[in-house]
Amino acid sequence: MSTELNGKNKNKPSGPLVSRAKQETYTKYVYQTYPKVIDLLTHSNPFLLSFSLLSHPSSHGSKPKNKQVMGDAFCSDCKRHTEVVFDHSAGDTVCSECGLVLESHSIDETSEWRTFANESGDNDPVRVGGPTNPLLTDGGLSTVIAKPNGASGEFLSSSLGRWQNRGSNPDRGLITAFKTIATMSDRLGLVATIKDRANEIYKKVEDQKSSRGRNQDALLAACLYIACRQEDKPRTVKEICSVANGATKKEIGRAKEYIVKQLGLETGQSVEMGTIHAGDFMRRFCSNLGMSNHTVKAATEAVKTSEQFDIRRSPISIAAAVIYIITQLSDDKKPLRGFDRFELFLSSGNK
Repeated sequence: MSTELNGKNKNKPSGPLVSRAKQETYTKYVYQTYPKVIDLLTHSNPFLLSFSLLSHPSSHGSKPKNKQVMGDAFCSDCKRHTEVVFDHSAGDTVCSECGLVLESHSIDETSEWRTFANESGDNDPVRVGGPTNPLLTDGGLSTVIAKPNGASGEFLSSSLGRWQNRGSNPDRGLITAFKTIATMSDRLGLVATIKDRANEIYKKVEDQKSSRGRNQDALLAACLYIACRQEDKPRTVKEICSVANGATKKEIGRAKEYIVKQLGLETGQSVEMGTIHAGDFMRRFCSNLGMSNHTVKAATEAVKTSEQFDIRRSPISIAAAVIYIITQLSDDKKPLRGFDRFELFLSSGNK
């Protein structure tokens, strides 16, 4: 009987071939339903092994090397959100369902080393320099002689460093000015675009070689003030003066007029400073007063409505008046004495 059965099975047709898509669907169904069974099958079937590793990186008890499950993302092939895997060796973000590379050659901008609290700052692990600066002569890619940690070579290094300091560096003044502008920008919480615009303005003024003998702090503060105006993020003179290293409002005002004049001579046309509106100060001033979000929204809508009227007052005075009226009409009332001080602070910045 066994021979007869074997003969019947031998002559039985094998049936239609299963397509790759159906095989993948069936494999996925079996894996989800019988995970232990599919683990046994993957060791004997190469296709099932590759499909299991692609669709289920966590199978076989461990994740593939140099791969990390990132979460869900939309796959254009699967037409839905699927689990994605990040391949660190290639920098690719891969769909775990179909294997489509959603993003390739990703760049990791974090540091390539680990920093511990007990490490000293003598050994700098950075292997590259800073970004190039087109405002400097050599793009900021100059060579600096480092000091050794030990006693060996100390005499040679000190001699080379001394000669380097004696050498002429045409960008030394620019680098110092850019650092000062960056410090003032950080203290005011300004974005990088404003800082870069202030650096460009100072570079144009410095190239004319006519700013010698002027107050450097006032000149840098004026560059920052003009940059804020041109980027539609104005600051009051009072705010700029608070980070100007002792420069007065009068000195900053004179420096601003000088810079505008020099830039106009260079381009042959008037410098666009940007228009100041009362709404440009509302959120910052309301935040300084600690007003609620509901009151801030009402003040913002009120100052937009006030632009329809011909109010011939400074934008700072209009902002102060609107804030005072809104606080008195709402439950978030502010004491008049404290608000007077705040209003005087606002008005003094526009003089």
